[in-house]
Amino acid sequence: MGLTQIAASILTSILVGALTHGSWRTYSLLALSALAVYWFQPALPLRSFDFWLPSLTLALVTLTWFVTSPPGAWKTRHNLAGLLIIGGVVTFVELSRYIFPEPLLTGTTPPPFPHYIVFLAILIFFTALFTFINRHTLFPLSTLLLITLLLSILIILKSPALSLQASIFFRTLTDRPTATASALDLRWLGISYIAFRLIHVLRDKQTGRLPELSLPEFAAYVIFFPSLAAGPIDRAERFAKDLRADFTLTQNETLSAGQRIIVGLFKKFVVADALALIALNDTLAAQVHAAGWMWIHLYAYTFQIYFDFSGYTDIAIGIARLVGVRLPENFLAPYTKPNLTQFWNAWHMTLTQWIRAYFFNPFNRWIRGYKSLPAWAMLLLGQLATMLLIGLWHGVTWNFVLWGAWHGLGLFLQNRWSDFAKTRIAAAGPRLQSVLQFGGVLLTFHFVALGWVFFALSAPQLSAQVFSKLFGLG
Repeated sequence: MGLTQIAASILTSILVGALTHGSWRTYSLLALSALAVYWFQPALPLRSFDFWLPSLTLALVTLTWFVTSPPGAWKTRHNLAGLLIIGGVVTFVELSRYIFPEPLLTGTTPPPFPHYIVFLAILIFFTALFTFINRHTLFPLSTLLLITLLLSILIILKSPALSLQASIFFRTLTDRPTATASALDLRWLGISYIAFRLIHVLRDKQTGRLPELSLPEFAAYVIFFPSLAAGPIDRAERFAKDLRADFTLTQNETLSAGQRIIVGLFKKFVVADALALIALNDTLAAQVHAAGWMWIHLYAYTFQIYFDFSGYTDIAIGIARLVGVRLPENFLAPYTKPNLTQFWNAWHMTLTQWIRAYFFNPFNRWIRGYKSLPAWAMLLLGQLATMLLIGLWHGVTWNFVLWGAWHGLGLFLQNRWSDFAKTRIAAAGPRLQSVLQFGGVLLTFHFVALGWVFFALSAPQLSAQVFSKLFGLG
């Protein structure tokens, strides 16, 4: 989100928090979030894709709700209102092509109306098909198909090679030149977070843990505009509880939210943006040769990524509080933690908790079935697989694989060391414990900072060059 979008989000949130109550608050948040899906989407070189991708987001949300809701739930007044709001927003954005001289909520002009009608017909067909499959098969086939679809979208968008091929395909389809195709042509706003929220709902439905949600509640949860672009990843039942609770925007609540927003703005647009000028990147990795300067660039990136991400989180949490939603915290002073486990319990906490609930714990239960594997091997495989998944969630590239492996091995070694040192450190005096605590913070910080080398750069060769320069080897 840019400053204009943040300012508009703050203003509309104050109005919603002050003027709406009960169901009208939910309806207002759904309408604003649906509009934000289009407005926040960056302009794309592919024709009308800054309309089609947001429309597909709303289609996936609606389809998932139909699959996870009881039969006939869409016929209730509350759910019909949700369908009307979503359909009304999409139709309004489409018709803005004919109403306004310039695009209002999209970067480029929406497609012709007949194309929109075809899209709507396809969506209705697939919604009916998935609902039929869901109701007439013992095996949750529609849930499996939806999860597979969401994961496939993520793999294509996160893989530069596949994303490039997809861009070439769509350019050919729309009679656009393919010579200028780029992997960045398909920048789908918030899809990483949206996909994980939808998968969370689908998996909880499979296991019987998902409470019944109305369409307005469910859709507002998935596309909630403060957390649309950069999280945090909330849970549906917790979000719905906030929506259902009585809320009045008081002066104290406004001041508290405002303080959080101001802190976030300072972190992101003052500290992070200033550090970005000297933060490690591909150009600096190739041009800088002195070890001292390379460390400075690495430290700058280490703090820039924290202040950028935590700044956006503060802004999202502050704006959400204006409408009575308490988004979960995402950062808890991660660079002050004495070991890697505590770092990951304090860095991007909602992603860590999601991965733990939907991958790490099931993976560990599965791998324990292999009795021949020693406990340390099970631990190593679990931590490596988990961190590799987190790396691939950021991007399907070798550098993100290396970053995930770096943290997976680091967590394993730290776990082994903690088991070895547990009784010995407990018997040590308070002074030695303080020294070891400080040493743990220093070691963990630099381990994480060195891991950012893989995260910041595009290729393993550049990462190897930076490591050699950092330690004076080249």
